[in-house]
Amino acid sequence: MLRVPRRRLPRPPRRAACSGPGRRLLLSTPIFYANGPPHIGHLYSALLADALHRHRGLRGAGPGRLSTGTDEHGLKIQQAAAAAGTSPPELCERVSGLFRQALAQAGVSFTDFTRTSQPRHQRAVQRFWGALRAGGALYKGSYEGWYCTPEECFLPESQLAERSDAQGRPCKVSLESGHQVHWTKEENYMFRLSAFRDPLWKWLRENPHAISPDPFYQLVLRWLEEDLPDLSVSRESSRLQWGIPVPGDPTQTIYVWVDALVNYLSVVGYPTAHGEWWPAAHHVVGKDILKFHAVYWPALLMAVGLRPPERILVHSHWTVRGQKMSKSLGNVVDPFSCMEQYTVDGFRYFLLRQGVPERDCDYYHEKVLKVVNSELADALGGLLNRSTALSINPSNTYPCFSESCFPKVSDSRETKGMGRASAEDYELLASVASLPLQVAGYFEGFQIYKALECITLCVRQTNSFFQRHRPWKLDRKDPAEQLWLDTIIHVTLECLRIFGTLLQPVIPHTADKLLSRLAVKPQERALSSLTFLPRYSGRPCPFEGRQLGPDNGVLFHRLEKSSEHQRETKKP
Repeated sequence: MLRVPRRRLPRPPRRAACSGPGRRLLLSTPIFYANGPPHIGHLYSALLADALHRHRGLRGAGPGRLSTGTDEHGLKIQQAAAAAGTSPPELCERVSGLFRQALAQAGVSFTDFTRTSQPRHQRAVQRFWGALRAGGALYKGSYEGWYCTPEECFLPESQLAERSDAQGRPCKVSLESGHQVHWTKEENYMFRLSAFRDPLWKWLRENPHAISPDPFYQLVLRWLEEDLPDLSVSRESSRLQWGIPVPGDPTQTIYVWVDALVNYLSVVGYPTAHGEWWPAAHHVVGKDILKFHAVYWPALLMAVGLRPPERILVHSHWTVRGQKMSKSLGNVVDPFSCMEQYTVDGFRYFLLRQGVPERDCDYYHEKVLKVVNSELADALGGLLNRSTALSINPSNTYPCFSESCFPKVSDSRETKGMGRASAEDYELLASVASLPLQVAGYFEGFQIYKALECITLCVRQTNSFFQRHRPWKLDRKDPAEQLWLDTIIHVTLECLRIFGTLLQPVIPHTADKLLSRLAVKPQERALSSLTFLPRYSGRPCPFEGRQLGPDNGVLFHRLEKSSEHQRETKKP
């Protein structure tokens, strides 16, 4: 039992430095633990943040940064380096390089890559520790409990289960991860987390969208209804040498999670320049590290007089054929192999299309083939190929739209005798016209998979429109038929232009190829100025009559099923 010295009350957080239109925003991934190579769970976190960052840039929403990096301190790294017969700095240099390579290869548009071994970050952590101590948030005491090295935290009895180890001896393990825990007794510095239960509760009640999706918000509220014991925030340096020493006390090393969380401040210039960015920050994190980001981190920030981040965007995990990824099962999916096998855009699309933040999602080879071939190669690529084929469009131009063939109506049911378009065609126009706003709403709500679902439905509708009117059957020698043929192609190309523009955050290379084929210039690809089918409303269309871009072949090649599935997983 700890004797807790008298404490000061939490200080009120400082006001936000940035708000309103055109404001700055920091989007971040977790910094990834450098004890082993990246897997698709890491890549999924990064792709979610990247898509949000790209979408925001296309909207012209204001200056933005996307930070990522590697967490390079702690007992896990110290032990992994010893097991590999190398030093912690050498292990971190190699593994950090693998993460940087994987993210760059996947097209993650990060602006900052933080390594916690960098002097800039270490100085920020030491200043943050000093601010905690100056505010009375720390005290020293003897602490004992069950410590989980892989999770780098103490766990209460309620989060443990009885199991047998490899030798059949009884042991305790973490309920969440299954990792073994060990009873540990140390003299550590403690953070007065218990003093921040009410401020945390107030923050969340006043900001119901601070944690998304809602099930995770509700989970954090339930945690705050339970005991919130003070948090051990240092380790004895005799046990942990690989870390940042506590300022003024060389017998203690700063807890790896305090060290890691401060990266969100050090990247924006803490302790001097962070006010230009903080607290306009959105953290993308996996559900396994939710408590660190939604309870410990906001409390630590409040303790130094800073506001919590604006939003914490939480996602679930990827399983492989229904099983949790693990080295012992040999089913850890290697992102490098996947990007080589499915292409970068193909794998980006699969993860963002199939990943549902609220629940665990399953990966297997046949599923990737089905989704990517059906939606990218066949539906989207096939539509572009058919509507730009020389047999249909021998002039290779963006043809004219005819208002007489497709007159504007106030009600799609009143189309009889008014041109060539059917009620279904007007429904297509309404669907595609509303698509940019729908997609923007889903991105804002951290439901990128739903945005892609809406786009896919509209792609199918457009294919049906093209197939329904069979432009290849129309007689070009008949002026009336030529007008209708041009209108069908014009509407189809306009739909494709909208799809290509909206898909840029998810499949940037493929979207660029599509838009280039339609002769859409780089400065015409912003979401802020996106207008669908202006000619329908009597406004000029800048693309009408424009020569199409070069035909660089198939938009997206179908993925082939290999005899061995080309190894879904990386062997441990």
